Amino acid sequence: MNFGVRHVTSQRIVCPESGFDAPGTISMSEGRIKSLDEHALSVGSTSGSDLVLPGLIDLHCHLGSAHSVFGVDPSGVLRSGITLAGSQGDAGAGNIDRYMAEVVRQTRLKIKLAINLSMVGESTEAGCFSDPAWVDIDACVDAIKKNRDCIWAIAVNASHHACPVVDPRALLNAGLKVASETGLPILYGLRRPEDWGLANQLSLLRQGDVVTYCFRKSPHCIVNGHRILDCVLEARQRGVLFDLGHGCGSFDFDVAEAAIGCGFLPDTISTDLQARHVSQGKRHDLPLVMSKLRAVGMQETDIYKAVTLTPAKLLGETDRGKLAVGALADLSRLKVSPTKRKLVDTNANERYGKVWEAVEVFVQGKLVE
Repeated sequence: MNFGVRHVTSQRIVCPESGFDAPGTISMSEGRIKSLDEHALSVGSTSGSDLVLPGLIDLHCHLGSAHSVFGVDPSGVLRSGITLAGSQGDAGAGNIDRYMAEVVRQTRLKIKLAINLSMVGESTEAGCFSDPAWVDIDACVDAIKKNRDCIWAIAVNASHHACPVVDPRALLNAGLKVASETGLPILYGLRRPEDWGLANQLSLLRQGDVVTYCFRKSPHCIVNGHRILDCVLEARQRGVLFDLGHGCGSFDFDVAEAAIGCGFLPDTISTDLQARHVSQGKRHDLPLVMSKLRAVGMQETDIYKAVTLTPAKLLGETDRGKLAVGALADLSRLKVSPTKRKLVDTNANERYGKVWEAVEVFVQGKLVE
């Protein structure tokens, strides 16, 4: 389809891959970037608070309100600046066909799945591993082979809420078997340490596996005082990655501040957006979560990479997450508040900082209304 030629001009355009960071104009045609031209600061009426990034990528959220008890409408996610989203465990082998047909293929938002090791996905109010029969290795492998182009990982949430009955050790081992047979990484939710030590859990994870909820304070925490736990540092040295997964209870300012102060940054920043956020009527989107990371000392360039380039590579979408000639023309324009605002973590702690908000989103060169 020919989208025609469209030009996007901004006082600041940032590409985390190339390092481009300047005023400029992006030209787009037929769904792809045709040129990126730097020019002088005077660009007409564009505001100096304006920022254009590659389309934002939320590695960990929940999509599909009719299929997942946590799922939200993808259209709202798209309007918040997200052009590519990772559905975390919403579908399992037993309901993935319907999920693909009724969610993935019905939205302009690009969706990649971390398929749930549980057959039922997140379709039940009970924990997804409340019945041992829901863990079917062969069915999960078959579902991945059938839908490989849309699946990037296997979701294994060993928390006591998701996994009240199944032995978490057996659960992770089953997930690792699926991962080994399919060549995919694990997206892992940690078990509380009183049930199973963090060092033992992390020792089983491999290069490319992703631990989510990395700045949670309880029931598990990666810092002790102002130090990162040795087992966490060892896991990162082996190539295990760490995702934020803010959610309703998984982001603490003190933990984030301590970790960032130690130089331990999240590889990816994600919202863990779910239905509860919608029911609360409060804004919860990726630009807001990015703002919270900046408020506790994470540098802007690191934030941009963690919501574009790094998740694009993890999701196997190498022509996204960057502003390069030939790349898909997915763009997010953000504005920043003129003054600092109150920011709140999931434990009601407060910080103050300027806040980003999406004002324009382009998918393959076409503006999202």
